[in-house]
Amino acid sequence: MARDCTPMLRVSVSIDRPFQVDFTHRVRFTRNALDTNNTTLAAAFSESSGEERGIRRRAIVFIDSAVAAAHPQLDQRLRDYFDAHASMGGAMPEIRAVEAIVGGEACKNDNRAVERVIAATHEHAIDRKSFVVAIGGGALLDAVGLGAALAHRGVRLVRLPTTTLAMDDAAMGVKNGINRFGKKNFVGAFAVPWAVVCDESFLASLTDGHWRAGFSEAVKIACLKEPELLDQIERDADAIRARSLDRASPVIRRSATLHLAHITQGGDAFELAQARPLDFGHWAAHRIEALTRFEVSHGDAVSIGIALDCEYAVRAGMLAAPIAARVRALLDRLGLPTWHPILADQAQLIEGIEEFREHLGGRLNITMLTGIGRSTEVHEMNRELVASSAQALAPSVVR
Repeated sequence: MARDCTPMLRVSVSIDRPFQVDFTHRVRFTRNALDTNNTTLAAAFSESSGEERGIRRRAIVFIDSAVAAAHPQLDQRLRDYFDAHASMGGAMPEIRAVEAIVGGEACKNDNRAVERVIAATHEHAIDRKSFVVAIGGGALLDAVGLGAALAHRGVRLVRLPTTTLAMDDAAMGVKNGINRFGKKNFVGAFAVPWAVVCDESFLASLTDGHWRAGFSEAVKIACLKEPELLDQIERDADAIRARSLDRASPVIRRSATLHLAHITQGGDAFELAQARPLDFGHWAAHRIEALTRFEVSHGDAVSIGIALDCEYAVRAGMLAAPIAARVRALLDRLGLPTWHPILADQAQLIEGIEEFREHLGGRLNITMLTGIGRSTEVHEMNRELVASSAQALAPSVVR
């Protein structure tokens, strides 16, 4: 009987190839970006020049409706700026549409803004090397950014943040997302923006509340990363609260720089590992936002979350009480809240710990301050200490 000499095929083969993808995260700070003599925005677009000579790219622009109302000439100024710099021989795209959409957390609570970006990308033939421009606060940047990340598996996104929180934190990130099931950022994608152009002249039209809210993120990053920045915020807190841009601008820019450095040099931009140190104060913030149906802004919720986590760290023996008091006093001086009545519902607040665990991938990682410029990660939280910490933040008349 003939013997079959055919070699046996291996049923399983493993082929593993680690690889890296290079990105450039372009961030620019300026004022009066749409003055035709200001080349900052035009230069950001010109980074794409030389790819295909003679091809003029296209752009669609989405503006937070509140920003559009505060700046009624913004549509025309955009068109004039793009046309002027295109005539100068630059690589400015052609604006095909400018649309105002509702911003704030409302634009993240359903998928209409995302679907509108995707539909407009189709309607105006925005290819993968053309642009979606988002002008607004962090919530609008998140929603429009998600639409841009999904269309064609990613078209180029240019962010023009208009709030303190967007400039000193949100716009620096590589995350885009919307809320679902009452959970913050449940649906989203990581995508590096083509460029971020922070035009500080937009800040003049903010309400006092929106102006103040962004500085909670500056306090957060200062506590985590740079004691000198915390000293600076303390020195200038009264002027910042009074809306002195000369005093606020260095804080906003330094906060943005520290956030950007962590994202681009921290080695885990897409959060594939467990720890998320820049989320100090955020597990509670996300829960507070959801429990109040997003009536509490993200910046205000972060301020409360910072105060809560500092109080917890003191009770857990990780942080000296005078440091927690210092941080809380600074938040108070900036006009930021450190308590909300929703904290009295401690059972629902504590459910946020499990939501955060799920969001992180199954293992809880919460950053706790151990000193100014020092922190640690905890993987479990004592529920009794969370409850007593929340109670301790309440005004004496409420306790």
